[in-house]
Amino acid sequence: MVRAALCAVLLAVIWLAASDTYKRLPGFYEDVIRVGVFSDSYWEVQNGYSYQILEDAISRFEEKHPGVRVEYVSGIIKEDYSEWLSEQIMKGTAPDVFFVLGEYFNDFVEAGVLKKLTPFIEGDPDFQPERYYTSAYEYGNYEGTQYALPYECAPKLMFVNKSILEREGLAMPGDHWTWDDFYRICSEVTKDTDGNGAIDQFGAVGYTWEDAFDSNGVTLFDERGRECYLTDEKAKAGISFIGKLDELNGGYSVSSREFALGNVAFQPMLFSEYRAYKSYPLSIKKYAGFEWDCLTMPAGPEGRNISRLDTLTLAMSESTVHGSQAWELMKFLTGDEEIQSEIFTYSEGVPVLREVVESEENQKFFSAAPDTGNVLSLSVLSDAVEQAVAVPRFHDYDSAVAEVDRAVRNILESSSNINMETIIQNRNINSYLKSKQ
Repeated sequence: MVRAALCAVLLAVIWLAASDTYKRLPGFYEDVIRVGVFSDSYWEVQNGYSYQILEDAISRFEEKHPGVRVEYVSGIIKEDYSEWLSEQIMKGTAPDVFFVLGEYFNDFVEAGVLKKLTPFIEGDPDFQPERYYTSAYEYGNYEGTQYALPYECAPKLMFVNKSILEREGLAMPGDHWTWDDFYRICSEVTKDTDGNGAIDQFGAVGYTWEDAFDSNGVTLFDERGRECYLTDEKAKAGISFIGKLDELNGGYSVSSREFALGNVAFQPMLFSEYRAYKSYPLSIKKYAGFEWDCLTMPAGPEGRNISRLDTLTLAMSESTVHGSQAWELMKFLTGDEEIQSEIFTYSEGVPVLREVVESEENQKFFSAAPDTGNVLSLSVLSDAVEQAVAVPRFHDYDSAVAEVDRAVRNILESSSNINMETIIQNRNINSYLKSKQ
């Protein structure tokens, strides 16, 4: 009987050692780092590898850091993620490290739930902020303090229906095209193609005042969001340009579906959508019947060929008791070349390390697609990320932008002088900003 018991114990020990299960026994690990993550793609496209990069990173990280285990809760979809994270924070069970969706970054900072990373950055001689794209790194900064590190990003680029341009005898714009080029092409392609008296081919859809402001060098607010500069000449030029584009459509409200049907020449989209639908057969499924590609955004007379960047960041909980280990994990996920390279394989975004994006071996991810035969230059992509506009960070930024959006629509719909209407709307916005202080 005793002998049988000893054999059973021995077999259990052998099984534990062989299966690594012993590593999960209480007391084996000094620290357990919990990660907050969602199950689907940040870029809202189908992705069956949502945990692959994280799991590969965890495996390598635990090998490098004996005594530390990293775990995460699976099955939380992006739509429910921020609510789940907020509940964890309220219950005092927040993950040590968690991904932060762009639209919630300001809210979390203002709620005081993100730990300031500046002390970790300044106290770590091995950390090199310059390895990250400047615009992506600044995405995690709020009023001069770093609260998050960039994990992956996507710049906005201009999608082009090449078939329309070829049919109209127009050349594909170059990387340094301008508003004048953009408007000229839009005006030439906008027409009634079937002769029924209604416009059915359009120049552009989805090009917004924000796109125009970004590419014309507009600084819309001061650093703390206390004053709006809508009356700046560069801003007024942007509003006028949007009005000119709208006039081409003769009052018809063009939808993105029109682009998918092949009836629109230009539509701004995130690079992630280019990645998702450029590969065969998804490109055929999404955009049937025409050739398409993308290029930089057109430059305004006072600006450059730039747009804004959407960035998924990684932050540390203010309540974590594993600060040093959490910092090492954050650095590994965002700064390890091999892990960052996997973004090209398992995601639709762009790595945040310049050296990874510009690596020759990653050109394979932009090889010619069967439907178009075109190759996106890594240098064009890299420049688009590096030069992208950093979104301002101040209290109630989103509501301030909503006020500007309302003001721009009122200006465009007004029959009065644009200069006078802009002054009135700017005064209203500043009154709103003052009330929020």
